[in-house]
Amino acid sequence: MPLTILSDSDVRGLLHSLSKEDILDLQQSLADALHHYSTSTEEDSNGCCSSYQPLRTSLKRSDGQTTLFMPASSNDGLGVKIVTLAVPDARTPDGSSLKSFDSLSLSQSQSQSSSSSSPSAVETPPPASSIASNSNNSPSSTTPKGSLTLLDKDGAPRALLNAEELTAFRTALASTMLFKKRTNVHDVVVFGAGKQAYWHTRLALLLRGPDIHHLNIINRSFDSAAALVQRLYRPFAAPAQFPDLDVHSPDDSEASGLARPKITILTPQHGEYARLLKATVRASSAIFCTTPSLTPLFPGSYLTNTEGRRKGRYVCAVGSYKPHMLELDPAVLKQNVTPEHGNHHHKHARQGGAVVVDSVEACLREAGEVVQAGLTGDEVVELGELVMLKREAERRRRDGEEGKEEAQGLDGRGVELRVEGGKKTTKKKEKKGDMEKEGRDEVHEGLTEWLQRGNVIYKSVGLGLMDVVVGGELVRLADERGVGTRIENF
Repeated sequence: MPLTILSDSDVRGLLHSLSKEDILDLQQSLADALHHYSTSTEEDSNGCCSSYQPLRTSLKRSDGQTTLFMPASSNDGLGVKIVTLAVPDARTPDGSSLKSFDSLSLSQSQSQSSSSSSPSAVETPPPASSIASNSNNSPSSTTPKGSLTLLDKDGAPRALLNAEELTAFRTALASTMLFKKRTNVHDVVVFGAGKQAYWHTRLALLLRGPDIHHLNIINRSFDSAAALVQRLYRPFAAPAQFPDLDVHSPDDSEASGLARPKITILTPQHGEYARLLKATVRASSAIFCTTPSLTPLFPGSYLTNTEGRRKGRYVCAVGSYKPHMLELDPAVLKQNVTPEHGNHHHKHARQGGAVVVDSVEACLREAGEVVQAGLTGDEVVELGELVMLKREAERRRRDGEEGKEEAQGLDGRGVELRVEGGKKTTKKKEKKGDMEKEGRDEVHEGLTEWLQRGNVIYKSVGLGLMDVVVGGELVRLADERGVGTRIENF
């Protein structure tokens, strides 16, 4: 069997060539693997079973850098990703303030000082250094660097991939599974400007572009955020610095396949940063946190008080990967796992009260927000438990041709939600049959309501299984499209 080698440029070019349909196919393959990870046992002989996925190990050197070793098993073989993480850059921000150019709407106010912008003691925004500016072109970038080695079922070498772009892509692929199903995605907020921010933004625009009206990028460096916007619409153009950016061509959206919502960039150097940060977070429908921050990116009260709970949001946090790191205030997670919130002005889903994670075991051990919020295994649910296998979804669609009730909730586009699970007890034993059906219907409706409209927090620290599955799919596509280098009889 030949060995396929994909360099960073090979992986990057391949990922940018993917259509929306390709993305949905990759997302479904990943969803199937995560479903088996969460539901299969060793007796099922499924290679994605959690029993075959060791927890990653880490090696911290004297220079502060951490190297992660992430072995994993899939139904197609084995693999291991080795990546090195730089120390998060805690330097003071550059001198950039809020600037503007033709294609970006940056703010209604360019004031550098305002007496009304001073936050209260309870709602003091985080220091600017907590909002990482991990630009891909920065020498202090915190983007993981390393490789993914894939083996076939017999242990023979199958492929070697540069893991820098792959890591961010596979994370965003999982994060957008639930995002794609949200009823309201009009206002999207992204914290950060590195590869994770880039791929979460790109996939959000590919999957739900026409539904996104406002895209808000919050980052400590304006230039890094503006460069991210340029890369979205001109991914292979030479990097440019403000004011020489060129991202407003009317042909960009069509050429890139991405919709163009109204784009706003906010940096801490703006005189009314506190007021604008609060307003932006409050107006959000979805928030993607993609920074290796050590402190919350915004005060938890923005979301936990009465005003903040007026609308449901999808909040995704993927940047923190150690117990001492935080992007979200633990109070936000604590409130989200409380079944009865009370005194709020919107109708809560009956099946809320949980935080969604990629892996319960890994997040209880490594995710700073989960650890510091003191959550238990009963208060988190794995993404794999909420997604439906492709073959199961296809069967339900076929059955739905005769009975629409069976196909309820299936939209026929990509990963479907598995919302029929759960148990409901009742004291009315004499009506057990009817009550059980009523209970299942209530669980179905409540879980659907929560996932589509409620407050859903998704926390991910990454799984080697995700790299092996997505990496294997990319190798297959690379072989089909003649991308990369192949060594015969390796």
